[in-house]
Amino acid sequence: MELLLNVCIYLPIVGIAAILAIRNDKATKWISLLTTSATFLLSLPLLFNFDIANSATAQYLTEGNPIMTGLDIKYLLGLDGLSLLLFMLTTLMGPIVILSSWDSVKKHLMGYYAMLLLLQTASMGVFASLDLIVFYVFFELSLIPMYFLIGIWGGKNRIHATIKFFVYTLVGSLIMLVGLIYVGYDAGAAIEGYGFTTDWRFLSGNGYYIGLVEQTYLFLAFSLAFCIKVPLFPFHTWLPYAHTEAPTAGSVVLAAIMLKMGTYGLLRICLPLFPNAFTTFAPYMATLAVVGIIYGALVAMVQKDVKKLVAYSSVSHLGFVVLGLFAFNTIAVQGALIQMINHGLSTGALFLIVGMIYDRTHTRDIEDYGGIAKVVPVFAVMFMIATLASIGLPGLNGFIGEFLILNGTFNSAVLPQNVFVVLAALGVILAAVYMLWMYQRVMFGPLKHEENEELVDLNAREIGLLVPLVIFMVWIGIRPVDFTQYSEAQVQELLESSNEKRMAIKRSANQQELPQWASSLYDVTDELASKTKTK
Repeated sequence: MELLLNVCIYLPIVGIAAILAIRNDKATKWISLLTTSATFLLSLPLLFNFDIANSATAQYLTEGNPIMTGLDIKYLLGLDGLSLLLFMLTTLMGPIVILSSWDSVKKHLMGYYAMLLLLQTASMGVFASLDLIVFYVFFELSLIPMYFLIGIWGGKNRIHATIKFFVYTLVGSLIMLVGLIYVGYDAGAAIEGYGFTTDWRFLSGNGYYIGLVEQTYLFLAFSLAFCIKVPLFPFHTWLPYAHTEAPTAGSVVLAAIMLKMGTYGLLRICLPLFPNAFTTFAPYMATLAVVGIIYGALVAMVQKDVKKLVAYSSVSHLGFVVLGLFAFNTIAVQGALIQMINHGLSTGALFLIVGMIYDRTHTRDIEDYGGIAKVVPVFAVMFMIATLASIGLPGLNGFIGEFLILNGTFNSAVLPQNVFVVLAALGVILAAVYMLWMYQRVMFGPLKHEENEELVDLNAREIGLLVPLVIFMVWIGIRPVDFTQYSEAQVQELLESSNEKRMAIKRSANQQELPQWASSLYDVTDELASKTKTK
């Protein structure tokens, strides 16, 4: 099974080699589809053979030798409860993304599909990496294909969108790299025979501690990179441009997979390595999350471009994920994890749907539609299901994630629960307003434009793209335990071990060493936690 994990990650690279060797446009499409389909099918045994009872332990582990004497940097891959479903979501979206571009892309097909395949390898590598340097390499590798997808196959303002996307994400990543090097040397000093280590298993364990002063600055360095990737308000401004200008496949991958790298990084790295700073900054990060929820919803409400509206909805929905992570309890973190999957399914479907109607009309302005439900009824049904899933209708996947996050936040020991729950719930109401209003203006009312009378309904290929996503939206909405069971044991263990480490560091720390501004942050959080427990 260890070999199978590596085959899944690198099979798309084999597909790229085949594309470049054959150099035929028709063959390029079929090779890409077969490669991604084979990757998904080969990943299924990883899911079916996963030991749920031991989800806190990395499974299918591949461990290479350190790259050189004194540097414990090694090729270390595996899947656990935090990464399994995100890895499976990546393999599921692979063939869907390829098929979504089947007829819409006309130029440089070999390069286009090669970039999509490279992006899939990078994404799977991020979620499977258990060495932080390997994680960083895959994390940065994902920027390259997305840069070219937007810059070459994007819309008329693609250059501006590409530069903004690349600069934002690269700056955050370089700051994280500095912090990563510091952690590597600090941890290496604690291991005999090594001067540098980035093995996540050691770094996240209770045998390795980082002082409060170092945690404060390291958390800021790492979380900046991840918050830009999410993107969390106010680092979100690159996202609407990237989504709007990217081709349909690029928007789908960006929404369904790449944005989750930020929230996944907060949970995988920031929580276990910097538990004191994580809880200390929790109220402030949650504040940014709630501002993003409401801000994204309000801005989405006034959009005239349906694709940009969906892009701003991502800012709002991912704010829920960040809120759940920093509530620091099992229910909320479980909700955040399942909401990552939910967002990938529902928002990925929405971008697919927007791309399908754009291919027919070559416009994304809401005013250019109206009354088309009677012309394209199958499209209208699929659009409605994705819309209802996005706004969190009970019985569909979005409701489960939002309910768990709000429930966990209400019982959080590190957040003033009433304030955050009320404001986040307002975001749920606003989401229903802008999504249903958008759907009503696009699909219902009088048929405004005569040319829309000739619209063609979804074909078999397009229905086939959306049906798997709809199935999972309903499945998660009805039986979420089938999915949350994979991460429950690890989330509980991660929170317990992080809390133990946090208390141990707090007991041994000399508060006088902290800068004044940081010391006041820790004092405020401790006071808040004590008041919450008293209540």
